Amino acid sequence: MEQEDRFRNIISHCKEYGFIFQSSEIYDGLSAVYDYGGYGTELKNNIRSYWWKAMVQYRENIVGIDSAIFMHPTIWKASGHVDAFNDPLIDNKDSKKRYRADTLIEDYLAKQDDKIEKEVEKAKKRFGEKFDEPLFRATNARILEIKNKADAVSERFKKAMNENDLAALKGIIEDCEIVCPISGSRNWTDVRQFNLMFSTGMGAMEENANTLYLRPETAQGIFVNFLNVQKTSRMKIPFGIAQTGKAFRNEIVARQFIFRMREFEQMEMQFFVQPGSELEWYNYWKEKRLAWHHTLGFPKENYRFKDHAKLAHYANAACDIEFAFPFGFKELEGIHSRTDFDLKSHEKFSGKKIQYFDPELNSSYIPYVVETSIGLDRMFLAVISQSLVNEKLDDGTDRDVLKFPPFLAPVKAAILPLVKKDGLPEMAMEIFHRLKFMVYCQYDEKDSIGKRYRRQDAIGTPWCITVDHQSLQDKTVTVRDRDTMKQERVAIAEIERIVMEKVDVIPALKRL
Repeated sequence: MEQEDRFRNIISHCKEYGFIFQSSEIYDGLSAVYDYGGYGTELKNNIRSYWWKAMVQYRENIVGIDSAIFMHPTIWKASGHVDAFNDPLIDNKDSKKRYRADTLIEDYLAKQDDKIEKEVEKAKKRFGEKFDEPLFRATNARILEIKNKADAVSERFKKAMNENDLAALKGIIEDCEIVCPISGSRNWTDVRQFNLMFSTGMGAMEENANTLYLRPETAQGIFVNFLNVQKTSRMKIPFGIAQTGKAFRNEIVARQFIFRMREFEQMEMQFFVQPGSELEWYNYWKEKRLAWHHTLGFPKENYRFKDHAKLAHYANAACDIEFAFPFGFKELEGIHSRTDFDLKSHEKFSGKKIQYFDPELNSSYIPYVVETSIGLDRMFLAVISQSLVNEKLDDGTDRDVLKFPPFLAPVKAAILPLVKKDGLPEMAMEIFHRLKFMVYCQYDEKDSIGKRYRRQDAIGTPWCITVDHQSLQDKTVTVRDRDTMKQERVAIAEIERIVMEKVDVIPALKRL
């Protein structure tokens, strides 16, 4: 219940402070589609920019592109999406609600992990400093019972997913006595597959229109442009192609706010390597991508790797970086060794040769590919979930504060005159006009200074610059730190340097 309350607070905070709105809200909304408000747009842009700098600007062997959303329909036949881009769905006959069968089982397995952790926590409190956690985990009968049962279910689940055995998936749901979260019943339909692609028509007359698909991923735009980019950029293998952009999936079981949406944005990179070296590069990118997440400064225990129970038709290795969202550990980013499936398939379906001539080997081959793929919206949710804190203050009050990494914060600085008279607004506006060319900042003179501080805390502004009567005398201002609430008096002439140093993204990039 505590997690559910926290998640509701996050959703409420996002709306109240202009981060995210329900799409078409005045028409009662459109399910699983959201609009980003002013601060949400800035945060989203900053996350995207940080990914792009780390993936493209920081690296000399990765280039970026921006491919079209509409592509030739045969591309999706070649990629396997027309035939294989499906989710296993199951309905509860009592609630009339539809669920992904694999998600129900994954949630069940996550609950078993939670049971084990609760047993460990109880033992810690019982035994205190003498507690030997590794020994307890290895010998405690209750933990071993839960773990053995979960391992058996996990093996059945992996086998059913790999063999696309829908009856076996239902059997697991029944044997584990998984209930509908709404009705609490186990009255399930059979599991069936549902294709996730949106289709549309292109042409002047509806009856003569060509069927196109809204892209379900951005990766195929990279693959079909492989030779164009390689030749014009004069790249040698190994090298990568990155892009960000919208993707669309007809999610029947869209849920958990912006975690699973029908219209979302991806940040993807395809890294082309020599055949036979792909698993080495796969492990390399696992390490590098986890390091990128760690540079944000969030607790490392909030991240973990999870290997895929079922490999996609194109992969020979795949895992997710999972993040501890308020509703549990869920996929944040995927790293996949896609083999040469995509380029080979596009070569076959297009009839065009798609190969790389390797001058070192003096031969041509179809490169293998290692992919990193992260949802920008999920990253947004991870950042805001981790950053939102409710703090009890010494005076008995509390405050909601978004402790963003400063370089991600939507507003980098707020310039606040103490009162709306005596020349303080004019001096504050002068500082604002100097800073606005460097960072996104705000000027605010409405309400008491305390209320303005709280307002800036709630949107995650790292620094509040207050102009008071002393400022008129000695040309200094107070700079208030968002996280500690401590204030420091500094010279106005130093403001640009101080703010830029505090919100600089370069130190984070250098840690990669």
